[in-house]
Amino acid sequence: MNLNQFDIETFKQRAQEIFSKVSTETVGWLAVVVMHAATIPGLLAVMNGLTDVMLPVDIVLLVWTALVLLFVKAAIQRDLLNLITIGLGFVVQAVLMALIFFK
Repeated sequence: MNLNQFDIETFKQRAQEIFSKVSTETVGWLAVVVMHAATIPGLLAVMNGLTDVMLPVDIVLLVWTALVLLFVKAAIQRDLLNLITIGLGFVVQAVLMALIFFK
């Protein structure tokens, strides 16, 4: 498709169709997963010996504080999917930190 055949109205309609199927709950759940994933690569790098520089404490504290707040929000709303996702993420991160610390 070249630029002369591009129709902005068709593009807008297709984008609206795609984004109308995505719910706010899905976006919130994905945000939780991405926040957990923010610290995992650094922890895995330290654990595998690729680097000996730990993640900055302030970033980890900010991410964990945000996740705790989202966990409290999910508990108040009785949102089981987010409770399980956040709880599992905390367990995985705690296990990774324990493996690094007790290695």
